[in-house]
Formats: sequence, C-alpha cells, structure tokens
Amino acid sequence: MNVLTFSPPVTRSSLSIPDDLVLEIFSRLPLKAITRCRCVSKLLESMLRSQYFTESFLIKSFARPQLLFACKDDSKLFFFSSPQPENPEENSYVVAANHLERFPCSDRFSAPTSGFFSCYGFSLIMNCELENVICNPSTGQSLTLPPILKSRKGFGVESYLGYEPIAKEFKVLSMELWSESGEWISAKHQVLTLGTKNLSWRMVKCCIPHNCSDKWICISGVIYYEAPDNWPSMRSMVVCFDLRSEKFSFVNFMETSSKEMPVSTTLINYNDKLGLLMSGDSDDNSGYGCICGESKSLELWVLQDAGKNEWSKHVYVLPPPWEDVVSEDMHIAGMVGVNEIVLTPWYKSVPPYVIYFNVERKTITKVGIRGMEAFRGKRFYTFLNYVENVKLL
Repeated sequence: MNVLTFSPPVTRSSLSIPDDLVLEIFSRLPLKAITRCRCVSKLLESMLRSQYFTESFLIKSFARPQLLFACKDDSKLFFFSSPQPENPEENSYVVAANHLERFPCSDRFSAPTSGFFSCYGFSLIMNCELENVICNPSTGQSLTLPPILKSRKGFGVESYLGYEPIAKEFKVLSMELWSESGEWISAKHQVLTLGTKNLSWRMVKCCIPHNCSDKWICISGVIYYEAPDNWPSMRSMVVCFDLRSEKFSFVNFMETSSKEMPVSTTLINYNDKLGLLMSGDSDDNSGYGCICGESKSLELWVLQDAGKNEWSKHVYVLPPPWEDVVSEDMHIAGMVGVNEIVLTPWYKSVPPYVIYFNVERKTITKVGIRGMEAFRGKRFYTFLNYVENVKLL
C-alpha cells in the first residue's frame, strides 16, 4: 500500500497504520473533531491540512449535502445545519440543533459555495472602503479580503464567490454599482483568487454594461447571475462568468418571447446545467414573487446551450394537497436533485419548516425544523445542498 508524502515528511515509524488508511478514518469524523485533532501534534496537523485530505473530505461532503440556515440577530449572523432528508415523505421532523459558528452581521451575504460564504457591505457613501469577508460556518474561520475603493460615481458593490474545479481555486468576482438615469449599472469588474500569498484585486473586462442582482449560482466553474435589462425593455438576461478564462458571456431569457424573468425566479443547479425555477402563474410579477396556496404550477427553464441560447421548459402542476398544506406565502429555496423542489416561508418564522414538492411522485410534504426556537421572530435564510469544507482560508 502506498504511503502518502507530507511536509514535514512522515516516516513509517511515526504511525502504526498506513497513512492513507489514517486519512480515510479521519475523513469520516465530524468536522469539529477534525479541527481538534489538528492541535494534537505537528504530524496530524500536517496530514489534516494536506491538499489530499481536504479534497477527499470535500468529495465525501458532496455525497451528504445538508440544509443550512442563517439567522440575523442584532449584530451577529448565526448558522445552523441539518441533514437533508432523503425521503421527506417518511420524516415528520428534521432536527436542526447543530449550531455551527457565528460571525459579525453584514449588510449582504451570498449563498454558500463549496462550504464557504461571502459577506460584504453595501454603502451609499462615496469613496467608502467596503469590507468583503469570506467565512466558513463549519470551522468558524473567516478571511477579510483587501478592500475595494469605490470611485466618485460608485454607490455600492455586488460580489459573487465561485469555485473553479479544474484548478481547485476559489475566486471572488466583485463589481462596482453606478447609478445612471435611475438604473443600477455594474462597472469596474474585479477578480481575486483565494489562497494566493498576496491577495489582490485585478481588473477584468466586460464589454456590455448591465444591471446585476443577488440571484446567482456557481456551477462547474461558471458564475451565473440575473441581469435585468434597462428600461424600457425590462426583459432579463443571464450573465455567465467563466472562472477559468475570467471572461463574460451573456444569455437572453426566452429570446423569442417578450416575457420578463418572473420575480419568483431562483437559479438552481439542474444536472450541472443552469436552471431557472419560477412560478408558472401569469400574474407572478404583479406581486413580490411569492408562491401561495392559490398558485397552480411551477416552471423550470434549463439552459441547454448557452452559445445558441437554447432553453428547455418543464411545467410542474401543483397537486390538490398543495392548498391544504400551504397556509402562507412561500419562497422557492431551490431543488434537490431533479425531483425535489423545496420551498420555505416568505416570512421566516420560528420554529421554521420547509415544504418538499416531489415532481415525480406528485407529493407535497411539510417538514418541521426543531432546535432554533431561541431565535423566534428573527429573519431566517434557508440554503440547500450545503457541504462542509475543512480547507483553511
């Protein structure tokens, strides 16, 4: 059996069992136990910090995704996790008492990307340095990035965190927001690569001025985000930023239709392709994008070919039990696999719950969440497919 090589070198007299077997055992431990074991000896610290181990742990984490809850409480941001139920119809409750770490609260924060969060400020003060922090809810680690200095025209910053799987690099895309003729326009697009010795922003070119939003996702090394067009067209397009080439491309939503992207739209990963999951009701844009008891259907648009602007459409008619289960406005949290659509209450109350709509079985299941009652009345955010990451920032 091969023996892994680490720095400092591991000798055969150091351990009584092969190194790869040791790492396999550690990869099955809870993340907090791994963190404690790093403090036992320099040997274990070296092994558990190695790229081989962190990548192996992340691969296993992708096989056991979790629900992640973020709660804003005064000046703190609290995180909780819960196993993602594999068969919601068989579960009455999911215990979510696994309290992770807490961080200083931020104006804005992103969805998790391979275990990491991006928290950043939003300021209307000219020439104000905005703090951008990357944090790991599972380990409690955080990293403050170099500030972005806004120009005289700037009103704020939008940031997206992505993971490039080939080079195994995390990158942050940030753009300054300008206000021109009443419209928010992104400018001064910058990229930063995590893990480098000297963290610094570098400019990247974008040939098309566009709006941006907090609706985004990273799939297979590409960051996708919604970019509503300027008035008067009001149609939407999707911006694609390739993390490897660091180049932009653009895809129109429903190019052959005048329909704009509904307010309810959530960007999802559908079999490693971009999916737009939304209300199927024609009057969705007349409200706040809520899904309610009177809703009749959901639509899924999947980007089949970005270069040709080709989309496929799926319509999911909500079954009769829907009206009996749903008693308040709901938000589309996303999709687990290709069969389970997950919705959460629009006004996040505690104890919270989530609703699973199985599009294949046509079933509606309400799953309660226990363990966060102390935060009753606070604002909650629900994220799907969260994975733990032991990589140090």
